[in-house]
Amino acid sequence: MGLEYRGRAASVIQFLLAAVLGIWACTESFCVLASDKNLVNHNGGRRKLHDIGSSISIDCGIPEDFSYTDNKTHIIYTSDSKFIDTGINKNISPEFNSEDLQQVLENVRSFPHGKRNCYTLKPPQGKGTIYLIRGYFMYGNYDESGGLPEFDLYVGVNLWDSVKFDNASHVVIKEIIHLPLLDTIHVCLLDTGFGTPFISALELRHFHDSSYRIPSGSLVLYKRFDVGSTTNQIVRYKEDAFDRMWFPYNIPSSVSINTSFPVGSLNENEYKLPSSVMKTAMRPSDANGSLDFEFDTGDPILEFYIYMHFAELESLQRNQHREFSIELNGNTWANSIVPDYLHSITAITNQSVRGTKLRFSIYKTSNSTLPPILNAMEIYLVRDFLQAPTDQEDVNAMMEIKESYRVGKSWQGDPCEPNYWDGLNCSDNGYDSPRIVSLNLASSGLTGKISLSFSKIRTLQYLDLSNNSLTEQVPEFLSRLSKLKTLNLSNNKLSGSIPSSLKERFINGSLLLSVDGNVDCLIDPCKKQKKKRNIVVPVVATLVPSLIIFAALIIFWLCKRKQAPVKVLESINGGLLKSNNQQFTYSDIVSITKNFQSLIGKGGFGMVYHGYLNDGTQVAVKMLSTLSSQSSMQFQNEAQLLMRVHHRNLASIIGYCNEGENMGIIFEYMAYGNLEDYLSDETKEVLNWKERLQIAVDAAQGLEYLHHGCKPPIIHRDVKTANILLNANLDAQIADFGFSRFFPLESVSHSSTTVVGTFGYLDPEYYSCHRLTEKSDVYSFGVVLLQLITGHPAIMKSHNSTHIVEWVRPILSRGDIRDIVDPRLQGNFNTNSVWKAVEIAMACVPFKGTERPTMNLVVMDLKQCLEMENDCKQTWEMESQTLLPADSGSYYMDLETEMGPQPR
Repeated sequence: MGLEYRGRAASVIQFLLAAVLGIWACTESFCVLASDKNLVNHNGGRRKLHDIGSSISIDCGIPEDFSYTDNKTHIIYTSDSKFIDTGINKNISPEFNSEDLQQVLENVRSFPHGKRNCYTLKPPQGKGTIYLIRGYFMYGNYDESGGLPEFDLYVGVNLWDSVKFDNASHVVIKEIIHLPLLDTIHVCLLDTGFGTPFISALELRHFHDSSYRIPSGSLVLYKRFDVGSTTNQIVRYKEDAFDRMWFPYNIPSSVSINTSFPVGSLNENEYKLPSSVMKTAMRPSDANGSLDFEFDTGDPILEFYIYMHFAELESLQRNQHREFSIELNGNTWANSIVPDYLHSITAITNQSVRGTKLRFSIYKTSNSTLPPILNAMEIYLVRDFLQAPTDQEDVNAMMEIKESYRVGKSWQGDPCEPNYWDGLNCSDNGYDSPRIVSLNLASSGLTGKISLSFSKIRTLQYLDLSNNSLTEQVPEFLSRLSKLKTLNLSNNKLSGSIPSSLKERFINGSLLLSVDGNVDCLIDPCKKQKKKRNIVVPVVATLVPSLIIFAALIIFWLCKRKQAPVKVLESINGGLLKSNNQQFTYSDIVSITKNFQSLIGKGGFGMVYHGYLNDGTQVAVKMLSTLSSQSSMQFQNEAQLLMRVHHRNLASIIGYCNEGENMGIIFEYMAYGNLEDYLSDETKEVLNWKERLQIAVDAAQGLEYLHHGCKPPIIHRDVKTANILLNANLDAQIADFGFSRFFPLESVSHSSTTVVGTFGYLDPEYYSCHRLTEKSDVYSFGVVLLQLITGHPAIMKSHNSTHIVEWVRPILSRGDIRDIVDPRLQGNFNTNSVWKAVEIAMACVPFKGTERPTMNLVVMDLKQCLEMENDCKQTWEMESQTLLPADSGSYYMDLETEMGPQPR
């Protein structure tokens, strides 16, 4: 991994390549953003924001055309009325106001209507240059509901982060350094169903193009520290020309040093580091010691870029020398750094680093007489924005339509991502630009002639302009829409004849055309061609009513698809719980479980008890343990799903109890419990390789049925070893469907939804961009398969909390297949079978879902693994009968000499 130092030319120092840290190809890294609960005491400075250009400062929720200068930051804030046309202005509750509270936090703009609401920012520099975008959020009980909302924040069509609060006075700040691909930047708030989105303030600052550039993606602020601060104050504009916010930070077992002289100059370092930040630093208390500190990221798949800033603050004597190196997680990150006196240098990596913890150690080199120092540092999370915006021609056409007809719909941001505009349906092209395929503007108050802009949406298949006041003739340019299948122009004020090309498509059945309710003789110039009218009109009179009905059904279907591309499985409310399964009373449950005597499991929303039916059949009884709405919904979701789907590799429901607050599900008893416990329990007999493969095949078949055997398809969303149960014969069943979702339409390939699941198994694509597909289950299954192969948990705490995928990857690249396999198997497996299983597992875990196989393919490949193991075992048995004495009851084979495939 290359390391780069940036400063003035005279202070460029030599460096060595740092040790390579593993990289996860993380497409949209996870937005863990700085929060601040005390936005006061900002230091003064020397530059105006307009000196760096493109500064936008918006106080969200103040009256239209109102502006003011903040008395603490001296930044001029304007109303957001010119940047958004939805939402309502609200003030926070008086009890949360104080003299220290920054003015931008006293009011908010709230968005109780619409799934998505977007701010439109148009900085003069346009696309291709770097901007800092920062949002502020403080709830302050502005709506007097006392609830803490949760919602998502998007930049354009990609997820920036989720906004959550600890309490009503918690100030959340979200900051991202972003390189836009378009001249217009949309900052959108997405309602996820957990409260009304709102925003307090929004800022945009323009950076120098050479700073903070990475190979791809955007940088989300994780930490930015003023190390050794003597004031304990936040430093920002005016001292910082870019208006970054520097938070005080002190390193344990260290002492502060500072200087009264200014450090550097705003013109010599592209990062334009504020002098007040660089004038302080920390060094170890022990002159021979090191600066040691760490941050717990909590997730091994997060990627980071690190920027460390140094300046020598002491005038060194000739016999003094300060030189130091840096280690990150035990690996060399930077070598032989020599800070320059009163001038800033910046050390950065050319590639990202990652880890559940970031452990730093800055230590002096052997030829240094002085201890190491650190003046400031920044840590950013990588957010790779892969989702392309809607095709630009389609966007331009939609904006023209919006302007031409002054459409009153809430059309903001991108038309297709992350949610369709009202009245739209779009094709899903993976991460490529979606295209608009359906446009419904019925009853939208359209007047005047039909706009040429409609013909620019070349992928349109359905166009409904009915029940408006459109005039003049049906234009010929609609014929350019070669993919158009349905055109509804009924109940307008159109006149004249239908263009011949449209009429021909209508007659041959390739176009469903509805024109009733317009001026008479719209289909033909009847007065000029009466004979032709006598032929065509009866046909039209016969066909049109049927076509209108059919078109109406299609439009209704499209609307339903737009309204709910994905929904939670239906809840059970009283009498809605109907099935062929047996219904039990609560007293029956008490009797079955002997008053809940034997607890055998515990889930997130239910306790599981062992019990016996009257005929002696052993059962497991899951009871709803809380009455929270979320737990109840998940519990009911599971019951409803299990009553609809039946497969030998899915948990088998025997009956249910739905008696007031007492809700329970009775399952088939699984004697060996769950796979997680079995693999980790050293008292249990070790599963052999064939048994592990059979368990993998069983679980894969269960998922395959959910994805491809159910209509609509079902996504489990919480596949893990703890949710795979084993009966007395070690047959596996997938269980725990509380978070499951289904897709009602095959044309919908993914959904933007709130992330749920279990750490370690969670699809990073789903986690980072909320892009849920059946491939999310495939990723989780890949982790399960690796656990079966290795015997290790998903997060290996014994290996510095390394994710199992990242533990396997380097070993696999070396071809050391036996170092991957669970040592408890003692080499008793077919190497080819193991190789194939590992390859299947690794094929399941790329970041992009599009690069993963379907469960159909996974099942087929795993069955081949099982066949290979069975064939090998049969061969061994035959050879053992031939080679061993007749009285021998066992055989031995030296597997270390077995020839396996070469590393792939």
